Amino acid sequence: MPDAFSLNYIGPMSDRPRYHADNGSRDVLTLDPRTVEVENARLRAQPHSLAQEGFTLVAHQSAVADFRDPEALATVYRSEMQQLLLELTGADEVVFSALPVCRSARGARLTVAKQLYSSRPGEFVHVDISAATAIALAKRCEPKHRSEGVRRFAHYNIWRAFSPPPQDVPLAVCDSRSVSPSDLVEADAVMDIPGKREYSYVGLVIRYNPRHRWSWFAHMNRDEILIFKAHDSDTSRPNQVPHTAFHDPTCPAGHAPRASIEMRGIAYWYER
Repeated sequence: MPDAFSLNYIGPMSDRPRYHADNGSRDVLTLDPRTVEVENARLRAQPHSLAQEGFTLVAHQSAVADFRDPEALATVYRSEMQQLLLELTGADEVVFSALPVCRSARGARLTVAKQLYSSRPGEFVHVDISAATAIALAKRCEPKHRSEGVRRFAHYNIWRAFSPPPQDVPLAVCDSRSVSPSDLVEADAVMDIPGKREYSYVGLVIRYNPRHRWSWFAHMNRDEILIFKAHDSDTSRPNQVPHTAFHDPTCPAGHAPRASIEMRGIAYWYER
């Protein structure tokens, strides 16, 4: 039987939704909490895949000892994740579109130090970037040393929990095939980094739909990575996987808060 958890969708709004990386008190979001069935993906006979649902869990032992170390992330981890995405996707090249983000279930504010963001989890159903943002970002990050044209690109989120299991605030992901275009609502994602000029880009928040098929990977450990898609220029493939952090009421009181590290990569396939 699937588990049942409360997930925060977006409710009816007259204003354009807006959410902030740092100061959540400034958010303009009408949340619509729904108790939904969330399948423990570890119990499936047929594992989820990037080619079918748009997400997958892979085993990966990193040489990084401390996932809060910006230098190790910028060198060792960056190279590891680039190689992993190349192998998983068969892409010709992979670049990263943002700094690594370390998230803690008890982290209240956004900080940035030595090329590493630290922030709180996003506890509402969303997709990191809209299609228009994905296209513009892929164009801006496109490697300039290649003469071939790009025939396809795809954005991936690479998510690893490095706190000991179980996680008090784990991550749920939604089968992209169960999502309708009308479920997606454009929202302004505001990067309000303390001490720096604010900027925003367009992300997506999600309306409730009973057709949504949710999954989570219970009790993740530091040698596992959840990879899911944010966008694919080939619309015949899985695209725009909604996801959200949520509270697991079965996690023992006093357990170490969830800590995770994520990177956002863009894979490119070139014309032959």
